[in-house]
Amino acid sequence: MKKATIQLETLACPSCAMKIEGAAKSLSGVDKDSVKVLFNASKVKLDFDDSQTSMKDVEKAITILGYEVIKSQVK
Repeated sequence: MKKATIQLETLACPSCAMKIEGAAKSLSGVDKDSVKVLFNASKVKLDFDDSQTSMKDVEKAITILGYEVIKSQVK
């Protein structure tokens, strides 16, 4: 499992965070229990199996919702 932190544009409301969380959890390979959207910091933290999904897939799921990914970091 890899750990990712994704910096987003400023989130406008808590429902934005819920949409992003749902999109991330729907991806194959993402540990559903690890997904945390930090509303005040405009960050998403999650663990994922890179043999099932990629960081680009996670970023795409977020951008499809209309949110801009500023920076991603994977460890």
